[in-house]
Amino acid sequence: MENREALVALNMIDHVGPVRVRQLLEFFGSASAILKASRQQLLQVHGIGEDTADAIVSWEKTVDLAAELKRAADYGCRVVTQEDEEYPRLLREIYDPPIVLYVKGTLLPQDRNSVAIVGSRQTTHYGIEVARKLSYQLAYIGVTVVSGGARGIDTAAHQGALSAKGRTLCVLGTGINIVFPPENRELFERISASGAVLTQYPFNRNADKQSFAIRNRIVAGMTLGTVVVEANLTSGALITTNFATEYGRQVFAVPGRIDSPRSKGCHELIKKGAKLCEGAEDILSEFEYLFPPRNRPPSPAETGVLPALELSEHEQRLLGILSAEQQSIDEVIRQSGLPSSTVSVALLGLEMKRLVKQLPGKMFVRN
Repeated sequence: MENREALVALNMIDHVGPVRVRQLLEFFGSASAILKASRQQLLQVHGIGEDTADAIVSWEKTVDLAAELKRAADYGCRVVTQEDEEYPRLLREIYDPPIVLYVKGTLLPQDRNSVAIVGSRQTTHYGIEVARKLSYQLAYIGVTVVSGGARGIDTAAHQGALSAKGRTLCVLGTGINIVFPPENRELFERISASGAVLTQYPFNRNADKQSFAIRNRIVAGMTLGTVVVEANLTSGALITTNFATEYGRQVFAVPGRIDSPRSKGCHELIKKGAKLCEGAEDILSEFEYLFPPRNRPPSPAETGVLPALELSEHEQRLLGILSAEQQSIDEVIRQSGLPSSTVSVALLGLEMKRLVKQLPGKMFVRN
């Protein structure tokens, strides 16, 4: 059995996690040797109890390795291990890096310059717009945006990066074949086409509270810093920041209304030392060694314009609708016949390209 296949099997065994696998690898030298070990040999390893030893010895009774490998091949995804060059370098550095990653799409060396953007599932219009704009700005200059694919801020972060034709990575809290939330099926397909959807979980693993918390450690572990756009005091996004702090990564928080419960988590982070974030420059200033001003494209504030970019089909449609006369976003949605979420993303792209201007009251004019 190849070492990669043995790691996939270990990842599917109950009572076996990343920390125990590391201890076992240090003792036995390879994943294949672990699966061949006797119960007595396994019990000699520090931290390995009887339940874990029994689960490993009888692994073939509970794990259908051949079926799992076939599912991965049929689904068009790869299994990436820490021995592979494409395994995220920063993720290798944490205490409990995933045993394997199921990846649909591509992981590139440039993804080491990545930032997580996370927040609440139940969000406000303000939070959605901020997440999209931050992600657009970061992705536009080459920063990879990482998030968890959930409703709300996560979805907006992925949409903003895609609108900028940049890279975004989606870390799932389920098996890679589970689409959750279901309305993000098309979004996940777009992400995998230009970035990657990834998870540590085997096929058909459904979500639960524990799986999302475990997912959050990957989001924090594979990025240089984590930005929280909107979160209440019990939001799972704060779990991500706890991991980021534990791993020595930078934490940013976007301020919001002082009377909004969905801003309380961000304000609490700022009180505890998170950097207040009002724009992409606040994030980039913490990583000048990666993006020094002399190597960075001039910002819109410096040049007044963005370099010309191709317009998406939706952006072209909206540009044909808009004119020098003010139009409300509701009117633009009605005339375009597009979903409101699609119109919001396209208008954001046109704004960033300086082709459209937003006025107070969600009114838009063509520049």
